[in-house]
Amino acid sequence: QVQLVESGGGLVQPGGSLRLSCVASGRIVNIYTMGWYRQAPGKQRELVASITSGGTTNYADSVKGRFTIASDNAKNTAYLQMDSLKPEDTAVYYCNSDMRVWISTYLRINTYWGQGTQVTVSS
Repeated sequence: QVQLVESGGGLVQPGGSLRLSCVASGRIVNIYTMGWYRQAPGKQRELVASITSGGTTNYADSVKGRFTIASDNAKNTAYLQMDSLKPEDTAVYYCNSDMRVWISTYLRINTYWGQGTQVTVSS
């Protein structure tokens, strides 16, 4: 069974930093992209940052210059370094990945989501 497991969320004061991690496990053949989304109460889920297997990154305008996404392909892991955090960054952060995986005896390209990790920025 393929799964994504996030860690690293928590409570931090404004201006502080957190580092999120996401580990993909299971019968994975290729990871094409890994990304982080977030959803605040009463709002739609939005893309925060993504990275391709080749290292191309993409960021939401609201986090450019403050957040950095990175990946370790050998460990099937993505990271989100969040600096200069603001109260408006408070949300549940979800890991997302497009992967080619074995489903029984078939190869499939699927999109997977983690269970989410809470990030709260408050004094």
